Amino acid sequence: MMHVHPFLVGQILLLLALANGTPLIAKRVLGNNLARPLDGGLILADGQPLFGHSKTIRGIVLSMIVTALGAPFIGLAWPVGLLVSAGAMLGDLFSSFTKRRMKLPSGSMALGLDQGPESFLPAILCRWVLPVTLADILLVTVLFFAGELIASRALYTLKIRDHPY
Repeated sequence: MMHVHPFLVGQILLLLALANGTPLIAKRVLGNNLARPLDGGLILADGQPLFGHSKTIRGIVLSMIVTALGAPFIGLAWPVGLLVSAGAMLGDLFSSFTKRRMKLPSGSMALGLDQGPESFLPAILCRWVLPVTLADILLVTVLFFAGELIASRALYTLKIRDHPY
């Protein structure tokens, strides 16, 4: 049987919440100020953007800063927060890239694709710096998936998210 580290899983989930929530909060607080699309508006041969207008340099940079600064408050070193945020942002960009190839509009939902890469990738990357097991990675991914679906509705109700998923 695989060993699970419940406290460590909780710490990683908190960092994921910071990493993924920061761009949403920044959008609500700052509006379009400093919101430059990461892809610069690049349209690929399929007629779709590389990532889309909602993936901004501001969101990625703030996510990495806030998550790195937040890590010590939950007992982890700041580089762990930076690593989790970088993994979450890369996973999110992968999802956006894939959704654009599927011709899904920016902000649309693709169940699993929206939650999987942005939790699975950072959990795997944590193996470089934390004693994370395969069971921990799977638990982080499953709990993030469920938690994001629940939190997403609450954030929509609070007018922090644009869509109720």
